[in-house]
Amino acid sequence: MHTLSQLRSGTLKGIKRLDLSCGLSTFPEEIFSLADSLEILNLSGNALSSLPDDLPRLKRLKVIFCSDNQFDHLPEVLGRCSRLSMVGFKANQIQTVSAAALPSELRWLILTDNQISHLPDELGHCHALQKLMLAGNQLQALPETLAACQNLELIRISANQLFALPDWLFSLPKLAWLAFAGNPFCPTPIAQHAPAIHWQDLEVAEQLGEGASGVIYKALWQQEQPRAVALKVFKGALTSDGLPQSEMAACIAAGEHPCLIGAIGKVDHHPDQTHALLMPLIDQGFMNLAGPPSLDSCTRDIYVQNQRFSLHTILNIATHMAAAAEHLHAAQILHGDLYAHNILLNTEGKALLGDFGAASFYEPKYALLQNIEVRAFACLLEELISRTDGSSIILDRLISLKVSCAQNHLPERPLFSVIKQQLMAIHSH
Repeated sequence: MHTLSQLRSGTLKGIKRLDLSCGLSTFPEEIFSLADSLEILNLSGNALSSLPDDLPRLKRLKVIFCSDNQFDHLPEVLGRCSRLSMVGFKANQIQTVSAAALPSELRWLILTDNQISHLPDELGHCHALQKLMLAGNQLQALPETLAACQNLELIRISANQLFALPDWLFSLPKLAWLAFAGNPFCPTPIAQHAPAIHWQDLEVAEQLGEGASGVIYKALWQQEQPRAVALKVFKGALTSDGLPQSEMAACIAAGEHPCLIGAIGKVDHHPDQTHALLMPLIDQGFMNLAGPPSLDSCTRDIYVQNQRFSLHTILNIATHMAAAAEHLHAAQILHGDLYAHNILLNTEGKALLGDFGAASFYEPKYALLQNIEVRAFACLLEELISRTDGSSIILDRLISLKVSCAQNHLPERPLFSVIKQQLMAIHSH
């Protein structure tokens, strides 16, 4: 994090990224001294409600974050920033988004946790748009014009007031990651049998990890036979993907499967009334397959540099993920975030799928949602194949499967039951 004194002293001259969080209520004019170099401007966690009309003086600006401020509308000056491709205004009080506020090069728009009830039709003119994050607003409909955004890959519309999934979603050829739980049209699952876990029965130990939605701790669950477990404590009432209660319901309803991390149950009586979920403790030999996307990669995960896999390993990962997705779809659950960064892998090639933050229940009439998730699997296959050495014959068969899973016309994509069979056939050779 940078400071105003650094900015004013000139020591930051030439930097490409500026992070300022220091109670700002007005935009510091000194930022314009960085106009020749600044590409990423992060002013999250301040008290700003406006941006200056001459913001386009920051001629290299590509990314702006103004989350956790006091904006009641998306500033129209953003639309005049010619290079701006990523706009993040999460957790403000935004009610209005005008067409003028939309940059022509927009790839990634984050308006999570605001009070937006309407979006302009001109959003459909943003043909470069890849990620659209709108969870936690008051939207009753989405612009039909979004059908023209053929590059859309990730959409988050959970926790709104939508009464149906728009038909045009199923015409987007690249859509792979979709979350929509917590809307009026979403089915409420029948309560699954899961143990009632009392906070007082847990001894919380060290932190194991942290994500956008919560912090995971190691804990001891006091029963007749005390059991080491993992405890996820959610950070707030809304995540970037949706509601904690939606995540917990899907995770519990998914039940047990050898390729899912799954859940033990919901934790009640947290001293701060915070949502919490108890999960199995995963062996330390498991590691994340990749890291989440970067600002540059947008929708593609980041792997360790020069990461290579054996054919045996990627066949295991692919087969295990197809089996996990098949199991979820049989329960009418869309994972919504089938990504390498949500997959754990051990040295034996065993893979586990976790993180149900974007999971949604769906009705049979929306069965085509399964085919959207198949495209996410195609992206995963593509990433793995590009990092694999081995038999060209087997790799060619995997490439053929990937192409099949990524077909533009959704009904032509194979379902996970077929994908799993094809992978097992490849594996047996």
